[in-house]
Amino acid sequence: MSKLYTIYSDGGARGNPGPAAIGAVIKGEGIGVKEYAESIGEATNNVAEYKAVIFGLKKLKSLIGSEKAAQSEVKIMADSELLVKQLNGEYKIKEPELQKLFVGLWNLRLDFDKVTFTHVPRGQNTRADELLNRVLDGEESRLDL
Repeated sequence: MSKLYTIYSDGGARGNPGPAAIGAVIKGEGIGVKEYAESIGEATNNVAEYKAVIFGLKKLKSLIGSEKAAQSEVKIMADSELLVKQLNGEYKIKEPELQKLFVGLWNLRLDFDKVTFTHVPRGQNTRADELLNRVLDGEESRLDL
């Protein structure tokens, strides 16, 4: 029986492109709730959104290990409609940088039994947003809670 994990991810940039950060909240059996955020330098909002999902998946895999990851279902919850529609094959990806991130993310998802991507309203993704904004506001350069 596969274990279920949920990752709330968010990425943002001030200026688009501009200073950018990512936030991720990871929940699941055996790990409780883990919260992360970090600066990613200069990026667009869309690049930051992709990097937040990639970060969340990599962090989850490091928390539970490769063997458990291969038997796990992961629900990615993101407030970027563009990201979710691209990852679900509803929108084409035209920007070369996003195409590279998509391929990396797509390969990473193969480390898990099942990964789904769900668009959620911004109000249901507030914690990941708060975390990345703390980094962008200069309160922290990196959060690992």
